[in-house]
Amino acid sequence: MTANDMDGTSLEALAGELVVKAASLGLLVATAESCTGGMVAAAITDVAGASAVLDCGFVTYSNEAKSAMLGVPASLIAEHGAVSEPVARAMAEGALEKSRADAAVSITGIAGPGGGSSDKPVGLVHFAVARRHAPTVHAVQKFGDLGRHEVRMAAAQYSLKFLSSSLS
Repeated sequence: MTANDMDGTSLEALAGELVVKAASLGLLVATAESCTGGMVAAAITDVAGASAVLDCGFVTYSNEAKSAMLGVPASLIAEHGAVSEPVARAMAEGALEKSRADAAVSITGIAGPGGGSSDKPVGLVHFAVARRHAPTVHAVQKFGDLGRHEVRMAAAQYSLKFLSSSLS
């Protein structure tokens, strides 16, 4: 996997589509990123007009940052691990609570090359989208051990698609 995902859509194109859609709906978005390290927010800000839709981005790589910046309970991380559905949901909800955004996407996963286990292999990434006055939605992808850059790129692409589809 390269800068284009399997259907050939580039990160830049996906970010552009998100900016157009969010702007047409008058919505602000936020990101809460762990394994992508700010790639999603960076892709959005590469698009002209992004200032009309991106409120903020949180890069919460460490567990401590997830708790301090997004309000993710340390006990939740201890019980489920940082790469889990409950933590992804809490990250998205925390980003929504701590921003002016109408929708927030979170990404937490294992990019590799190390850090994986049989339960949580390299390439496992959890996503969540929180919206005001709507239930938080979750998705999980197993990209496989594609290489660190490729897992991060695939996760960034997926998160833009997931957030965009959640806005309709």
